[in-house]
Amino acid sequence: MWLKTWPKLSVVVVLGGFVFSLAPARAQQDEDSDRRAYAAKIRETYNFRFGKDKISTPGNAAVDGNDFIPSTAFPTAEYCSRCHAEAYSQWRQALHSNSFRTPFYRTSVNILLRTKGIEFTRHCDSCHNPVAVLAGGLTQDSQVDRGFDEDGLTCTTCHSIQKLQSTNGNGGFVFGIPSVLVDEDGKRIPGIVPDEEIRQHPDRHSRAVMQSFYRTPEFCASCHKANLPNPLNDYKFIRAFTVYDEWQNSKFSTRNPLTFYSTVFTTCQDCHMQRSPIKLKDDGAKHGTLVSHRWPAGNTAVPFYYGFDEQLQKTVEFLKSGNYLNVDLFAIKKNSEEGMIAPLGSTAFKLAPDDTVQMMVVIQNKNIGHSLVPEVRDLYEPWVEFQVSDAAGTEIYHSGFLKPDGSLEPGAHSFTNRPVNTDGVFVDNHKVWTIQSVAYDNSIQSGRSALVRYQFHIPADAKGPLTVTARVNYRHLRQSYLNNIFGTDHPAYPVVELQSRTRILNLGDNPASPDKQDNPDWMRWNNLGIGFLDQLQYADAMQAFEQVPKLRPDYADGYTNIALTYIEWEKYSSARASLEKALEVSPNNGRALYYLALVERREGHFDEELADLERVVEQYPQARDPRRELGIAYYQRHSYEEARQQFEALQAIDPDDLAAHYNLAVLYRRMGMKEKAAEQAAMFATKQVDPGAPTYSLEFLRQHPEISNESVPWHMHTDLPHPVTATGGGGQGK
Repeated sequence: MWLKTWPKLSVVVVLGGFVFSLAPARAQQDEDSDRRAYAAKIRETYNFRFGKDKISTPGNAAVDGNDFIPSTAFPTAEYCSRCHAEAYSQWRQALHSNSFRTPFYRTSVNILLRTKGIEFTRHCDSCHNPVAVLAGGLTQDSQVDRGFDEDGLTCTTCHSIQKLQSTNGNGGFVFGIPSVLVDEDGKRIPGIVPDEEIRQHPDRHSRAVMQSFYRTPEFCASCHKANLPNPLNDYKFIRAFTVYDEWQNSKFSTRNPLTFYSTVFTTCQDCHMQRSPIKLKDDGAKHGTLVSHRWPAGNTAVPFYYGFDEQLQKTVEFLKSGNYLNVDLFAIKKNSEEGMIAPLGSTAFKLAPDDTVQMMVVIQNKNIGHSLVPEVRDLYEPWVEFQVSDAAGTEIYHSGFLKPDGSLEPGAHSFTNRPVNTDGVFVDNHKVWTIQSVAYDNSIQSGRSALVRYQFHIPADAKGPLTVTARVNYRHLRQSYLNNIFGTDHPAYPVVELQSRTRILNLGDNPASPDKQDNPDWMRWNNLGIGFLDQLQYADAMQAFEQVPKLRPDYADGYTNIALTYIEWEKYSSARASLEKALEVSPNNGRALYYLALVERREGHFDEELADLERVVEQYPQARDPRRELGIAYYQRHSYEEARQQFEALQAIDPDDLAAHYNLAVLYRRMGMKEKAAEQAAMFATKQVDPGAPTYSLEFLRQHPEISNESVPWHMHTDLPHPVTATGGGGQGK
């Protein structure tokens, strides 16, 4: 039994489905007493494997009082639906309401349960089913009624969160006692209350179920950021996914001066909770609209599996609606010639039968506030499909096709990763606790671009013109993971085309013919430069970036990108002229000042370095890199107190920053804070990358030559026996 109290007006207790009235004082006492009794009962048999009073470890979910709370303390979603029919209708088909029960989740978490024990699943369920964690249900021989499993994250799960622990994720929130109303003194009233009382006091209802931080990305970070801690894997801290960090480092946060492009401040909620007209009555609607409680994103598998047609439709519309990517068939090279013909559309060229052509495809992560793809990359399947056909319909080259069994051909360029275990074996079925290394990661960070190369031969009898198409396809989930869950006898899961681009290439003359589908040429060159830079091809990146100021001399970042390439090339002094030109175009430009500070440091101009970094931090107080470098600058000047302040500020932004742990360990010891120094040293030791881990990746790549090229930044996709080596690097073709 869990008492539902309504002090000063009425008091109700729900027992066996019937509602009774009680005196307020007695009800409050009974409620407190019942929770203590419930918690004491759970504690008698609860497996505190990870330490006394550690309810949710290896996860982080917490509740006021740090003790167990009955699942019945959480009013049901059906109760909320009486006033919020539209929100309930959307939620019922959304990922949050199906966070625990789906076979896609249960498959991997049940392996963990069987392999290591149910207590380890608290790591996953701190986000997927926090009610089960905090009710004490995740222990051997639990007697907790698990009827709430079917509802996953209900209304009162999210709306009971009263504060955030940090941006550590893994359920980094603290529940208050679930409540839909506060009294006139602001005290939370547990449980359900009559509907009419809520309608009479909407302000007090809002104070109970809303917090200002619900509208912030930090709220989402409590679960949409995760790590694999030592208690889970008996190894060390490993970053799992960092969607929040990716957002914070993107242009959409406006907190980071180092992004390649800029835009207005945009939160997670701005994209995933957009307002739309309501179909059902909802007291929370404003002007006939409600923020989406579907949270459309990338998961098409769950609505497809359950037959949630409307949710699937909304998800597909979301994936196709945002102009999230830009696909640019940017350049070609012919017959092993050194020079590029670029940009296509703005440059005339000739093609002929028997030519061997290398096509350079630039894919820009344009309007996504995180990487393509985020979170559990090993389960997603986004890839590039590249096709070349002649006028007779004869296929000349095709990469990234689906085979008859539904699997993706191994040579496809996919924006995924491959985590491996100590045997160098791909960690299939999402057994995250066995991950030791990542063989490769081809995701595109927000605002950056990937350069993908394709090589094909034009047959002597080809009929012109040629049609060349590159498209980015997306499937949730990976076919082999679906097969692991269902066997091979299951329907084909949806494939969504996120973006595509087609060009017609004549056999003969191809005059310049600019196309409105293309970005401006300065941006096309800029994106190519970013792609080269991320592939460590500095000379090519330099040549691409040098085109940008010629086309747009008023663009400060055009000069800064040239300097950035010099800096990554470790030619620091060569970067100065471009940075000074950027500051001439845009005085006090934070990005240019940051990189100029790095040049000043290398040239021994420490006062100038410090001054530049201070100006950047003043403009961008939540930026990670400037804080880190300013801390180093202070430390090198023996200004230990100032250095400590910077590294503590950095740690508040990113609790897992290795430089912060290391330098604070040194600084605290110098300042006589031995316990704090030891704490930081221990965190540095567990969070730093294991130097032996990459050997597991090498073993995986040795065993899988068909996909080993994905670990080479500048690899080529081709079906020719002797592929052209890409400029600045190489790799066996596919």
